[in-house]
Amino acid sequence: MQTLVDDDGRRYVLVKRSDESSLVRDPETGEETYRPNDALTPVDDTSALEAAAAGLDDATRRAVLACPDDRALGLLVEVVDRGPTAAETLTDAYDLCESDLHGILGEFRAAGLVTETTVAGVPGYEPTADARRVVDRLR
Repeated sequence: MQTLVDDDGRRYVLVKRSDESSLVRDPETGEETYRPNDALTPVDDTSALEAAAAGLDDATRRAVLACPDDRALGLLVEVVDRGPTAAETLTDAYDLCESDLHGILGEFRAAGLVTETTVAGVPGYEPTADARRVVDRLR
């Protein structure tokens, strides 16, 4: 696969090439269209897989990268569903040791999916609007 750009700067992923035209996929929509070869230029600084991933919105990419397994993804869903929650409640509620829990939450903070807050006078976490949108989309 190869990344291509048209005269307007729009990126595509090459699906199939013939002598006069190429079947390309728009990474943002998944739509496939034929484009004339002379209107497409190869892009060397972006792999086709990077171009395909770039078609996802930023919040979704950050959430996918911050969730290495089902436990982390489940924690993200739970934080979204619960809303602002004390850290000790999360520690007590799930089968994660405190260090694993805070490691995952640290990844979520870095990805902009949760923020630290205070819940009933104790430290806690709440989902960001991005986290809520991502979980809604995934559902």
